[in-house]
Amino acid sequence: MSQTTTKHDISSVQPLNTTQPHPSSSKSRFHGAVFLSLSLLIMGCTSAATHAADASVPIHQSEYLDIGDAQLFLQTRGEDRRAPILLWLHGGPGGAERPLFRYFNSDLENHFVVVYWDQRGAGRSFDSDADPHELTVSRHLADLDAVVDHLRHTLGQDKILLIGHSWGSLLGLLYSQQHPEKLSAYVGVAQIVSSLTTQYAAYEFASLVAASQQDGAIRTSLNKLGPPPYSSSKQQMTLDSVIEKYGGLFHKQLCQFCVIVKAIATGLVTPWEFISIHRGIHTSVDAMTPELLTRNLEEEVPQVNVLSYFYWVDMIELLNQWLLPAISKS
Repeated sequence: MSQTTTKHDISSVQPLNTTQPHPSSSKSRFHGAVFLSLSLLIMGCTSAATHAADASVPIHQSEYLDIGDAQLFLQTRGEDRRAPILLWLHGGPGGAERPLFRYFNSDLENHFVVVYWDQRGAGRSFDSDADPHELTVSRHLADLDAVVDHLRHTLGQDKILLIGHSWGSLLGLLYSQQHPEKLSAYVGVAQIVSSLTTQYAAYEFASLVAASQQDGAIRTSLNKLGPPPYSSSKQQMTLDSVIEKYGGLFHKQLCQFCVIVKAIATGLVTPWEFISIHRGIHTSVDAMTPELLTRNLEEEVPQVNVLSYFYWVDMIELLNQWLLPAISKS
């Protein structure tokens, strides 16, 4: 109610008659009091609503997105639900890295609405009864598009920021080429361009280091493994163990046991999840590696029409100092 109307109603209240109140006078006083009370109530509610609108409202939720033939697990966390949406694409394939992302990069939740997605066949989305033949690049791209549209609709934003790690970077770059209109930016972390080229490079690195260090045991293991291509999870993990020993897998060497214990203690992961995580990795790698060995993004994705970064080190520094200002400006 406007201020002018409120003044007019108040002025219509007659002076108090101490002898015998007139009926019309009582009605005027009653109506004036009601109007005044409502005016104050409306102004108070408006002030509270304005204050609430300005305040940051956090979002901490977990859900399963039903896409018909699969239930995809999503965990969404952020200190301000109005912040830009950041969707993580984990590696593997099948390597649900949600606990690790939160363990090392949870500070991102102070600046973004961060969405951790366990992809089809991975982590909490793993289904032992699902057909492994459905684990294809095209199926993952369709799943990703469903997740992106779900987030855009439920969180009320036109575009999201996409971050892909390892296998997730191959998925993310292909999606960026197909749907640039839905993305504010793309970040590739340990970007995969050709899985076959990566395997050859890793094998050559391991062989050179083993020879230079005269490491007979590793040289014997590599000779038994043979050169790429590797299409099974067992072969790939044998090579990864050698690469890790020589410091070629992690930017900083980890105490894996310490990370697991702390992640469980802080609620980032439950002990029984490790079963589905382990099964998801082996199932997905065995099902998808033959196809991945045929993909070469240097040929398939000569360019993308979205702001893109390819990064190897401190994600927090990149996102806070470079990407947030760029997104805000655009």
